[in-house]
Amino acid sequence: MRTIHTTQITQAVRELCIEANHYLTPDMDAALKQAADTEKSPLGKQILTQLQDNLQIAGDDQIPICQDTGMAVIFMEIGQEVHFEGGLLEDAINEGVRQGYRDGYLRKSVVKDPLLRENTKDNTPAVIHYELTMGDQVTITVAPKGFGSENMSRVFMLKPADGIEGVKNAILTAVKDAGPNACPPMVVGVGVGGTFEKCALMAKKALTRPVNVHSDIPYVQEMEKELLDKINRTGIGPGGLGGTTTALAVNINTYPTHIAGLPVAVNICCHVNRHAVRVL
Repeated sequence: MRTIHTTQITQAVRELCIEANHYLTPDMDAALKQAADTEKSPLGKQILTQLQDNLQIAGDDQIPICQDTGMAVIFMEIGQEVHFEGGLLEDAINEGVRQGYRDGYLRKSVVKDPLLRENTKDNTPAVIHYELTMGDQVTITVAPKGFGSENMSRVFMLKPADGIEGVKNAILTAVKDAGPNACPPMVVGVGVGGTFEKCALMAKKALTRPVNVHSDIPYVQEMEKELLDKINRTGIGPGGLGGTTTALAVNINTYPTHIAGLPVAVNICCHVNRHAVRVL
């Protein structure tokens, strides 16, 4: 049994909130640079170049990549041989978010009640997902989610008879309906299977998979490639102003489901697709 003090969790979450809002992951940075090289529309190429300039300024001057620094979504993969001491884990995570958004001068965007709309003034609480794994390590993924793209996400409760073509059509429908509102070029996270809530969680988690890594299930991998090609043929383009780069990746996760259902969730993320990872 390995003991981890919750102050380590707070410190890690604080640093990850700041890191995710100031720097892209290497795979996203490479994907955007490649998109700027291959984009066929002059206007689209100009927009992608401007996005690169924005990223450079954000890193050099330590200012956020985007003014919407998101609601903090935290994935906690906890080895079952880990014991926490020093207080409640959830409190430690939220304290890390509080410190990160305060010390990083990040916009506080969370309201404590969805209808009364009073700002919490520290971007807490986070949305936290826990998963028990083997071993004695803790993997923390902080994924700030802006709501320009979040608002464009969809859940489809398809019939089994809709099959793979129905799944493809649902994904394409969500992307086309999103259009410029999701700040393209976007990353499209998809969850297929499970239940209403499980497919949405899978879609959210899919956004944290590197954009240069495909599913290890052959037919899913082919579907990811096919849909990326079809999405980039829609002509939505960078910034929604036309072009050949509407999406940088389509990441699909699947899970067993009920004989009577075929749930599909599409969680769209903007061109920065922010997340940062730390292993303790």
